[in-house]
Amino acid sequence: MTARRLAGFRAWVWQRATAVYIGLFLVYLLGRLAVAPFGSAEALRAWLGSTPLWVAFGLFALALLLHAWIGVRDVILDYVKPPALRLALLAAVALFLLANGLWLAGILMEVK
Repeated sequence: MTARRLAGFRAWVWQRATAVYIGLFLVYLLGRLAVAPFGSAEALRAWLGSTPLWVAFGLFALALLLHAWIGVRDVILDYVKPPALRLALLAAVALFLLANGLWLAGILMEVK
């Protein structure tokens, strides 16, 4: 198998793994909200502040950002042919996702 095929397979595996984690986390989150909705913002903050859920939410954010990066990167690499435009779009997407990741990290740090 060539390195190019392995790179595509590796991206495929990462995207599927992140999709599974995102799906499982959302099922848990929706189930938790359906069973015991929060009565106040303080109760929600206390729940999000518990270490296991804080870590799980951080992993969810990372999985979401990685999943988005792989998907958008693959679309850009497949359909945008001019190298300068491709590089500019990849840089813009990377900066956008990095900014969102830092924003999410800030939110998680405030909760903890």
